[in-house]
Amino acid sequence: MPLHLGPFVRWRSGLVLTWICLFSSGFTFTGGEHAATVTHPLPAAFSDLLPHFLVEPDDVYIVKNKPVTLTCRSTPATQIYFKCNGEWVHQDQHLIERDVDPATGLPVMQVKIDISRQQVEKIFGLEDYWCQCVAWSTTGTQKSQKAYVRIAYLRKNFEEEPLGKEVALDQEVLLRCHPPEGVPPAEVEWQRNEELIDPKTDPNFFITVDHNLIIKQARLADTGNYTCVAKNIVARRKSSSATVIVYVDGGWSEWSKWSPCGADCTMWRSRECTQPTPSTGGKECQGLDLQSLNCTSEQCPQTASGAEDVALYVGIVAVALCLTLLLIVLVLVYRRKKEGLDADVADSSILTTGFQPMGIKPNKPENSHLLTIQPDLTTTTTSYQGTLRSRREVTGKFSVSNGPLLEPLPNGSHTLHNGKLPSDPNDFMNRLSSQTYFKTLPRDNVNTSYGTFNFLGGRLTLPNTGISLLIPPEAIPRGKIYEIYLTIQKKEDMRLPLAGCQTLLSPVVSCGPPGVMLTRPVILSMDHCFDACLENWAIRLKKQSYEGTWEDVLQLGEEVVSEPYYCQLEAETCRVFTEQLGRFALVGESLSMAAAKRLKLLLFAPAYCSTLEYNIRIYCMDDTQDLLKEVMQMERQLGGRLIDEPHVLLFKDSYHNLRLSIHDMPQAHWRSKLLAGYQEIPFYHIWSGSQRTLHCTFTLERQSLSTCDLTCTLCVWQVEGEGQSIALDFNISKDIRPLDSDFLLMDNCTPALAGPSAFQIPYLIRQKICSSLDTPCPNGADWRLLAQRLKLDRHMSFFASKASPTSVILDLWETQHFHSGNLNQLAAVMAEIGKQEAMIFLVSDGEC
Repeated sequence: MPLHLGPFVRWRSGLVLTWICLFSSGFTFTGGEHAATVTHPLPAAFSDLLPHFLVEPDDVYIVKNKPVTLTCRSTPATQIYFKCNGEWVHQDQHLIERDVDPATGLPVMQVKIDISRQQVEKIFGLEDYWCQCVAWSTTGTQKSQKAYVRIAYLRKNFEEEPLGKEVALDQEVLLRCHPPEGVPPAEVEWQRNEELIDPKTDPNFFITVDHNLIIKQARLADTGNYTCVAKNIVARRKSSSATVIVYVDGGWSEWSKWSPCGADCTMWRSRECTQPTPSTGGKECQGLDLQSLNCTSEQCPQTASGAEDVALYVGIVAVALCLTLLLIVLVLVYRRKKEGLDADVADSSILTTGFQPMGIKPNKPENSHLLTIQPDLTTTTTSYQGTLRSRREVTGKFSVSNGPLLEPLPNGSHTLHNGKLPSDPNDFMNRLSSQTYFKTLPRDNVNTSYGTFNFLGGRLTLPNTGISLLIPPEAIPRGKIYEIYLTIQKKEDMRLPLAGCQTLLSPVVSCGPPGVMLTRPVILSMDHCFDACLENWAIRLKKQSYEGTWEDVLQLGEEVVSEPYYCQLEAETCRVFTEQLGRFALVGESLSMAAAKRLKLLLFAPAYCSTLEYNIRIYCMDDTQDLLKEVMQMERQLGGRLIDEPHVLLFKDSYHNLRLSIHDMPQAHWRSKLLAGYQEIPFYHIWSGSQRTLHCTFTLERQSLSTCDLTCTLCVWQVEGEGQSIALDFNISKDIRPLDSDFLLMDNCTPALAGPSAFQIPYLIRQKICSSLDTPCPNGADWRLLAQRLKLDRHMSFFASKASPTSVILDLWETQHFHSGNLNQLAAVMAEIGKQEAMIFLVSDGEC
C-alpha cells in the first residue's frame, strides 16, 4: 500500500495542485502535464534533505531579437518553478527534464524557460528584469540566485574620440578614448594602421583602465593612424582615426678641425646637421654650419717686412683720404641743388596731375554657359560664370544684382533664384512672440497654424505641406489648456548647419511652446525626400536645444522604446512620436553610393508672353510637399504657369553633377540662346538640400510673334546616373491644360481642429476599443493582432512600452488616414479580431 502524504503545496497564479505519493518500491511524481517515475529505491535520509542547486541561472543578455534561456538544476527536487520580477512564470513555459543521480539514487530535476525581448522591454526603465528559480523537496524549499536579463546594445557614437598629434621623438603620447555607451560595457582595443596593438608583445604601448592609449617613448615607427575599437556581444564600432606624426628635430655634429691657414690669412671649420637628421617635419638645425677665423702672424704664410711694406701702407692711406674728401664735396653740392628744386615745385600742380584712375576692362570668362549656384540666396538674382569645380569647391566669379526674381541676364547667362513669401503678423503671433520661449517663432501666419487645446486633444495642419501635429486625447493633462503652434522654418538663420556630406532630408519644423508637460507622445508628421532604404543611410532626427545648438535625439532603425522619441518611417513620410515639443529636422548621411534622394522636377513658363524671348524654368528641388507649395505660390505671383506634370528623379550620392539640355526644336521657328550643349548644377548644391527653390532657365527665341506652337525635348540627368526626358508640345498663348490646379494639392482642411472633431474615431468608442484590446488575450485577440492587421507589427516593442498600446496604435491610424480614413475598413479589422465593438462603427453620428 502506498503511503499518501496528502496535498503538499498549492501553486499560485492558477498553477495545478501537485500531489506527491511515496511508494515502498519507488516514487511517482505528478506535476500537471509532466510526470516521471523513479524506480530506484531512495536512501532513508532523503526525507531530511533540502534541495540544493547543481546549476543556477546566470545573468544573460538579449542580442537583437533572439530569446535567451535560463536553466535550473537541483537535487533532490520534486518541483522547480521560475519566478520573474516577483511573478510566477506560467507552467506551460517551463521545459522540464527529470533524471536520477546514479551515484546517490536521488532524483535530479532540470527546468528551462525562454525570455523574449518583448518581456524585458515591457518593464524596461522601471526596474531591472530578473528571474530566479524555486526548488521543492519533501523537507522544504530553496531559492536560487537572481539572474538579471538585460537587452544588449552598443551605441554608434563615441563619447570621446582620439585626436591626432605631432610629437617629438622619445616624447610620451596620450591618446584618449571613451567608448560608446553599451550593455554589456564595451571592451576596447587599439589599432595602428588597421593592425592590432598588443602591449604584451610591445611594452612601449600601455592601455589604461579607462581605455586610453599611452606610447611611452615615441619612435619613428610609431607614426601612423590610430583607431579606438569598441566591441561587445552586439556590435563592433570604430572611432575616427587619429594621425600621430613622430618628428625628429635636427642636431649638429661635432665641429671639424680647423683648416690650414690660407693665403688670405683665414682658416675654416664646418659641421653638419646629421645628429640626428631632421625628418617627418622636424626643425632644421639653428646656427652656422661654417665658421672662419683670422690666422695669427705666425700662422699666416705671408709676412710683411722691410721698407717696401711701409711705403705700401702709406700710399694706401693717402689714397683713402683723397677719396673721402671728394665724397664729402659731392654730397654738399647735391644737397644744395635739391633744396632749390623743392622751392621751385612746392606750389606746382604737377603733384596732383598725371596720375588719374585707369579703367581696366576685365577679360571675358571662359565657359560662361556653364551653370552653378551661389550657396546662399535670399531675394537677390545671382548668376555664375566659370568652370566647374569639384564637389567641395564653391569658389567662382559671381555678379549680384538686386533685380526682380527670374529676370534673365542681358549677357545670356542663366539665373538662379530664391525668395520668400511676404507674411503679416496677427494678434496671436504678437502675443506669443512677446514670451521668452517664443523669441524664435517666425511671424508668418501663412506657414503657421495654431490653436488652443485641452485634454481632449486635437490636430494642427499646414495645408498642402504634408506637415501636421496630432495631439491625442489625454496627452495634455486634465485641467490644463495649452496654446500650441506648428510652423515651417524658412529664415536663413534658422537653417540647419550641416557638416561634411550630410544632407537635409525634410523641412525644418517647429511645434511649441517647448517645455510644456505632456503625459503621452504627440505625433509630428512631415515629408522626407530619400529612398527610404535604411541600409544605404544613417538617418538622424535632430532637435534644436534651448541654447540653439542641434543635437541628435534618434537614429532611425535603432529606436529605443525607453527614450522620449520614436519614428514610424513610410515611403514618403516620417511620423515622429515625441513627448517634448521643439524644432525638428531629418538629416542623413549616405553609407554607400546607392543612397539616393528624390528630386521633384517642375517646368514653368510665362502665362503670357508678348516678346520674342520665351523662358522655360526648371526647378530641381527636394521632393516634399512644402517645397511644391512654395514654388507654386512663388510662380503664381511671378505670372508663371506649369507646362508639364511634375517628374521625379533619383539623385545618387555619386559626386556627379546634374545636367540639363534642350533638343528637337523646329529650327525654322525657334532657337536656343544657350551657347553650350547643356547647363550643369554642381552636385553639392543639390545634395546639401539647403537651397530650397533651386532652378535654372532656358531662354528661347522665336522668329516672329506669330509663332506660338512649341515642340521640344528637355533632358535632365545625373552624370553616370538616372535621367528624365520630357517631351513638350503646346501652344504658348492658348494652353488651357489645368496643370496648376491638378498639382497644387488642393487641401482645404482646417488648420486647427480641437476636441472630437479632430479625430475619425469618436471619443467614447475609442475608449471602449482600448479597454477591450489592452487586456492581453490567451489566443492573441488583443492589441497585438490589431497592430498586425494594420501592418504596424514592426513597432510591437514600442506599443508594449505604453500604458495603453491600443490608444497609440489608433493615434497612428488617425495620422495615416486623416484625409482618406474609412471607419468601415477599421470595423472590418475589428471583426476579424472577433470583437463586438466593430458593430459600433455602423451607428450614425447622431447616435454617437
